[in-house]
Amino acid sequence: MQLRAKKQSAAVATICDRDGRMVQDRNAGQGKLLRLLYGTAPGRLALKGLTCPVVSQWVGDAMEHPLSTLAIPLTVKKKQIPMKEYQREVYRSYNAFFTRMILPEYRPVDPHENVLISPCDAKLTVIPVEEDTRFVIKGAEYRLSALVGCKRLAQRYMGGYCMIFRLTPDDYHRYCFPDDCRVGKTRQIDGVLHTVNPVSAEYVKVYHRNSRAVTMLRTEHFGDLLQIEVGAMLVGKIVNHPHTAMQAVKRGDEKGYFAFGGSTIVVVAPPHCVSVDADLLRNSRDGAETLIRFGERIGCAHE
Repeated sequence: MQLRAKKQSAAVATICDRDGRMVQDRNAGQGKLLRLLYGTAPGRLALKGLTCPVVSQWVGDAMEHPLSTLAIPLTVKKKQIPMKEYQREVYRSYNAFFTRMILPEYRPVDPHENVLISPCDAKLTVIPVEEDTRFVIKGAEYRLSALVGCKRLAQRYMGGYCMIFRLTPDDYHRYCFPDDCRVGKTRQIDGVLHTVNPVSAEYVKVYHRNSRAVTMLRTEHFGDLLQIEVGAMLVGKIVNHPHTAMQAVKRGDEKGYFAFGGSTIVVVAPPHCVSVDADLLRNSRDGAETLIRFGERIGCAHE
């Protein structure tokens, strides 16, 4: 049976913790502005400029300016960011704050070798991949072939899972490898940058219009995973650390980070390789995202 995420309210996404309890969305206030941008003719006209990579680069440069540090205290207070969890340093720009390093004890990596871990802090939706499946995510439909940029590659993952990790400004914006693996070549796919906030999906098919980086990971326990980093509006920079061809890495090793803004990571698993945890499947089937943390278990090797 095909699992689809139910359409959510335009203003606020439904988010649950691992026990099924509702969690407050600290980024719900973005909804009004985004509905104005995507839901009105003047707003959509403005988006033609806002979503250009040049504009994204300009905003990124502004976030590197020393004066951008004035926004840090307000962000910490508004997003309720627990700064005790992060390495102490003097931030010389907002982007330095945004890409701050967390203390390892606050993001422990599950030690069991047959466990698939989350590559990042996020709000997670899991959807099975079937022939001609269109992923209904916050009211918009996506095909896997459009997401990865290759019909032949997408065909290999029919019967597997598509795991969508939506990051918001209050999340930790560094990400890791979800299993011990050898790193394949990363393919860069250019695109127009649009927000990954659920509001925009009512008007624009978001993910396959964004810039993204697609990497094949030849993992020890889960077959060939695809890990896709997706840039969002005002995030023109996906920073993946360089790796040599087929370099061996460990689960939990840092793969890269996002510069300023909200972003998305998609992990695609081949069939009969991953048993996704039941609570994640249940929440996704009910139309809710699940609050997840970097290094946390999200499934295990298929038996």
